[in-house]
This record gives sequence, C-alpha cells and structure tokens, in this order.
Amino acid sequence: MFAVPSVIYIAHLKNMLDLPNKRTVHAVLTPRLGGVAIFAGFMSALTIFADLGNGVQQLLAGCIVLFFVGLKDDLVSISPAKKLVGQLLATGIVMFMANIRITSFQGIFGIHELPEGISYAFTFLVIAGITNAINLIDGLDGLAGSIVIIIVSTFGYYFYRYGGSEYGNYVFVSVCVIGGMLGFLRYNFHKATIFMGDTGSLLCGFIVSVLTIQFIEMGVRSQMPFESTNPSVAVGILFVPLFDTIRVFTVRILNGTSPFSPDKNHIHHRILAMGFQQISTVLLLALLNLVVILFVINFAERGNTILIAALLAFSLVLSVFLGTYRSRSAQQRVAS
Repeated sequence: MFAVPSVIYIAHLKNMLDLPNKRTVHAVLTPRLGGVAIFAGFMSALTIFADLGNGVQQLLAGCIVLFFVGLKDDLVSISPAKKLVGQLLATGIVMFMANIRITSFQGIFGIHELPEGISYAFTFLVIAGITNAINLIDGLDGLAGSIVIIIVSTFGYYFYRYGGSEYGNYVFVSVCVIGGMLGFLRYNFHKATIFMGDTGSLLCGFIVSVLTIQFIEMGVRSQMPFESTNPSVAVGILFVPLFDTIRVFTVRILNGTSPFSPDKNHIHHRILAMGFQQISTVLLLALLNLVVILFVINFAERGNTILIAALLAFSLVLSVFLGTYRSRSAQQRVAS
C-alpha cells in the first residue's frame, strides 16, 4: 500500500505508461508497474517470517527470475519466445532443485504414476499454462487480483488444514500473496490508477502454478484433503483462468489465426459486450469461480472422471452462451 503511490509517481515522471489501444478497456495513460509493489510486499514478508524449506526457497528464486522478465517486458516489451525462456528457467529451478513436479495422474484416464521424463515435461506445461492463464485474465481493473486472491486463499486453507510438516509452510506463501495483492487492489479497482502488468501477472501465475502442483502432490503423499480427486479439484479452483485460456486459444485456432494473436474475445470482453460494467463483470467472474470451487469441493467424492466431465460440460454450455448471447443494450449499440 505504501509502495504503490511511489511507483505511480515515478511511472508518470518517467513516462512509463500503458497506452490505450483497440484491445484494451482503459481510455487514459496508466502505469503498469504494479507488479513491482506486489513483489516488494510478497518478498519482504515471506523472507522475514516464513520457513523457506520444502521448496519455498527455490520458489522465491523462480519468482526473482520472472520478476525481471516481466519488468523488462513492461518497460520495453520482449517477444513471447524470450518470456517462455524465462518461464523455462524459473520452472527448471523449482523442478530440478526442489523436485516440485507432478508425479501421478491419480487414476485420471487410468494413469497413475508417471515416468520421470513425462513427469518433468508435463510439469513444465502445467506451470507455463497456469502462468500464462493468469497473465491472460488480467484484462479489467481488479480482475486478475480478485481471481488470484480466491485461488490462493483456497489452496492456503487446505495447506493450513492438511499440509503438515511437508507442505505447511506454503500457508505463508499463500498469505503473503494475499497481503501483497490486497495492498495492490486498493489502487487497482475501477477506475484503476495502476495495472499489475506482466511483472505482477507472471509472478502471481508462477506462484499459483507451484501451489497447484503442491496441492496435487499433497493428495499423492497423504491422501489429503480429497484422496485421489485432488487433480480435478485443482482444475475447479483454477476454473475461470483455465476456461478463458482454453476457450480463447480454441476459437483462434478454429478461425485460422495464431493462438497467441491478441484479440477482444476473452471471457471478460464477452461479458462487457453483454452490457455489464467493469465492476459488475469482475464481481460476476469472481462469483463464478467461487461457485465452481464450492461445486468441486462438495462433489469431490464422486471421483476425477465425474468432476472433469461435469467441468467440461459446464465449459461447453458457457462457451456457447458467451458466443451467442447479447444483451438488448448491446444489440441496440450494434444496430446504431
């Protein structure tokens, strides 16, 4: 909270501002270095108070790598390939130095323990996918921050209840992310005076991906909290960013364009097109994520297959609805 006003002042002084364009929703020049303040709050609190064992030290090292990758992108822009190299380096640190990886599908598609090579490859895809999903959902004032708080709070609760000596210190990671994000959201809700930028979204996405992997592995090693259904519960906890990323990539590919080409077809853009305002869109998506989380938690005993089938069915219905529905006010604007 104390860092953000200084970041805003320096960004305006040095003209480090985000220009509005046809893809963005904001209409005025706005600093996009909020990730610097999030990083400062998160890192200082975690290194002062937390136990850095069980892979948390390597998580911090990966965060530092992605912080500088995101900062350079916010200041001068870098290619997606260079961002991917940074993500590969950060992922390598947590995978090879802390052995943070997905070792089992826990019966999904009849697959249990993974061969070591496949485990490393799949873990990289998971970390890169979740990191970029959080990056892509950052399109409205307060949206990414709200979704991250909901996701991290859910994981943090289960680490607190069932983490024990092996995963219990990830509660500190969760709480420090929540603290850093709450301080940032004070200035990021509509109308935002600062954006988190790639510095913040890559940092938060990476932390969320590691928490996801540790949550899934907690089910493998201790059968807690949902026995073998931790993977499908994790997908439900991450529903909004994962659904948005998969849907957008699928639509782009079907339209014959690159899945990485930017557009205004994200879930928040579609809801805005229905006539909702920014704040109501953010609250609606936060509520949607909460409802899906409550669903997967309450029906976890049904097993991975049932939960994933239900999430896929809901995703298809939601995709069709987003692609076809327009509010009366939106139809009037198109007609005019």
